[in-house]
Formats: sequence, structure tokens, C-alpha cells
Amino acid sequence: NPLGESKAPLRLLALEEDHLDGAPLADEPGHNPDVPLHAEHLAYVIYTSGSTGRPKGAANRHGALYNRLAWMQAAYGLSEADTVLQKTPFSFDVSVWEFFWPLMVGARLVVASPGDHRDPERLAALVRAHGVTTVHFVPSMLQAFMAHEGAPTCTSLQRIVCSGEALPAEVQGQVLRQLPQARLYNLYGPTEAAIDVTHWTCRDDGHSQVSIGEPIDGVSTWVLDADLQAVPQGVVGELYLGGAGLARGYLHQAGLSAQRFVADPLEGRGGRLYRTGDLVRWRADGQLEYVGRIDHQVKIRGLRIELGEIEAQLLAQPEVREAVVVARTGGAGGTRLVAYVSLKQAGQADLQPDPQLPQTLRERLAQGLPEYMVPAAIVVLDALPLNASGKIDRKALPEAALDEGRAYEAPQGQAEEVLAQVWAQVLGVAQVGRQNNFFELGGDSIVSLQIVARLRAQGW
Repeated sequence: NPLGESKAPLRLLALEEDHLDGAPLADEPGHNPDVPLHAEHLAYVIYTSGSTGRPKGAANRHGALYNRLAWMQAAYGLSEADTVLQKTPFSFDVSVWEFFWPLMVGARLVVASPGDHRDPERLAALVRAHGVTTVHFVPSMLQAFMAHEGAPTCTSLQRIVCSGEALPAEVQGQVLRQLPQARLYNLYGPTEAAIDVTHWTCRDDGHSQVSIGEPIDGVSTWVLDADLQAVPQGVVGELYLGGAGLARGYLHQAGLSAQRFVADPLEGRGGRLYRTGDLVRWRADGQLEYVGRIDHQVKIRGLRIELGEIEAQLLAQPEVREAVVVARTGGAGGTRLVAYVSLKQAGQADLQPDPQLPQTLRERLAQGLPEYMVPAAIVVLDALPLNASGKIDRKALPEAALDEGRAYEAPQGQAEEVLAQVWAQVLGVAQVGRQNNFFELGGDSIVSLQIVARLRAQGW
């Protein structure tokens, strides 16, 4: 049914009577089914990108999932009077609590249509129409939602849960000011530990960075150095996780599981710790602060990306000899992926690289990778720079000029001039012409929402 501002009518399902003949419901047991289930049994497997090009299936246990959901209910107190908006695609672990938390307590579940999670206008309409009280956002999408004129009208919201990437203090402030009736919660956790492992109730505490808080019930957090020794307060170290939330490991990848799920050297009880690869530090108030990644795994728009998976796809191309992918941050376009390649015929004077090859490679990658893993730019070099140990020196890679090589063609007419000006402002580039490509300039679906909002504000 088309969505209006009032409650949408319920859909009714008609069951054929003959399916019920001979089996009166009154004769069926009224108690919960006695299902033989153990805490160590597998609950779900969700895949994340892998460094070798092979995705990793994080095998999460029933005990870990129960621990996570039981903590969430104890901490945030959902009831039958609440309405939860389910909008996260089920290939991401946030969807697990969106589905099962309301079912635990009898709350109402509103399931958004595919693609709604990227549309602030649609989300605001859903919240208003159904009286949604509880919703999750990736921080970049929360920023786009708060920039929409309909956000302050979503007064039914009581709980806004944020996770997936670092939450900017500016966005935290926007929520606290524009939706004062709602509590904003910043959660952190890898797919390998049943969704979330730390929590923070957002408030204006004067810090320039929003904390990821302290561990949830049943989970332990350790900040360790390279020798697995605890680091002092304020010193950056790698975050290790222990306790009830850990997954079994990676499905059918025992070697990788042994690398990431290691024996616990601290408690002496034969337990395990999970190496997150995230750099954190303890603040003076006893809360954790996220610093960045220890390896070459990155998060963009809340999506975890193993850069090696993209590199493996590039190395599979017949023209490519070497490949490295990095994440570049800057401008309103935020973080973007840039690939650097050298070609097999490099150094041969009579062979010049095809100027269209970068675009050709991007198109090939798009056939085998999701949109968010296709680099915004591919830079062709004679050879990739090496450091003293003979490894690729990522710090020596040149800055990429996005959309490089296109001849500038000035906008024509008022509409094109206004659009070019807004593109330049939002993307943080000097000028935009008719031949420029939005995505090659660093744009993405989140940035496009900012452009739409600015154009609407100007009356377009």
C-alpha cells in the first residue's frame, strides 16, 4: 500500500481451511516447543570481505547471540508498546537484532522496503506513519538523515542506535539538539563477536571524539601491545575481545580462525581472545576511544572492506602486474578508495598504456564486486614504490587526481551551472564540467543525498 502519514492498513493472509482440517488448534500444545539446542550450536553465519579474495564466514553461536540480545533488553528496555524499524539488509549483522529483539518482547516490527535505508525522506515518512520508537543508523546515513528537513518531525523516536563506523561529534550534537526526546546510543563491535561488544550513551561531554564506551555484559575488552601486554591509560593499542560474545571462528577456515581467535594469555582459564585489528585507547574516564585500523582493513559508510580482496580482483586482470588499494580521506566526499597499478608491459618504450584503461578496469571490477568496493579512481604507475624491506610503500603513493584526464567543458544554462556549483561545494573540488563523472570525483550514494538536500534548499 502507498505510504501515507497515517497508520498503514495491515495486510491479511487467508489460509485455506483444508490445511487445518483434521488438526484442531485446540489439540496442539500451548507451551514452547522443546527444541534440543545448546549455547554452542550455530545461530548464523555472516560473511565479511577477505584479504585473499575469499570472503570470511563468521560463525556465531546461540550463546553469543543470546548474551547480546539479553544485554540490549536489560540496557534499553524495549516493550510491547514500542515499534522497531527493520531496514538493514540481512547480509549485515545489525539486521539480526532488528529482527529478533522485538520478537523477544512482543514489540511491533515495521519492515522497510529494499533501498529505504538509503532514503532519508522515505525513512522519515516511515517513522512518522508507524510511530517508530527504535531505529538503527550507520553514522554516515544518520548524518544524511539529520540534514533532511523531516528529521525534527520524527518525535516518536525514543532510541537511535548507531554503529558501523566512527560517529562524528558533530552528528552527535545534531541529534541531541534536533531530537531531544530520543536517546542516542553509540555501539561498536565486529561481525566475529555477535554484533556489538561495547556501548556508549551519547551526551555532550566536551570530548572532540565520541567514545565507543565500555563492554556489554558478558564481554571483556583488552587493549594490548604487540607482545600481548596491557598498555597504560591513554596509550594506543590493539583491542582484543573475550567472553561470551565470541564466534566459533570462520566457517571452514581453520587456519584463519587460529590467527584471529587466539589463546587468552591473561586470565589463565583456557579461554580465547579475538584480535579485532582496531586501535583504541582508554580515556581517563574509563571509556574506550576508537583510533583506527591496525592493518589494511577499512570501513566506508559502515561497510567493512578488506583492501586485499579488491587487490586480488585487480591482479586477476590480464594487463595488471602489481596492485595496491588505499583509503583516502578528505573533502565532503569523505573516505574513498583509490587503486594504484603497474602494468605488465610497463617500461617498454613502444607501448603506451591505454588512457581508457582505468575506466575499463573499474567497469570490470563492478561486475564482480559490490559498488562500495569499486575504487573511485585507478592510477597507473610505471612501478609501485617500495620501502627498504622491499614491500610496497603505501605512504609514498602519490595523491590521486580524481576524474583525471577529462577535458573541461563548461556547464551550459542555469540548471547546469547551479548543479556544477553544488557538486563542487559538496565534493570539495575546484570546478565541475559537463564531462565530469560524479562517482569518479569521489561521490557516492550518501553524498548524493547531500546534493539533493542543497538543491531543494535552493528551490530546485
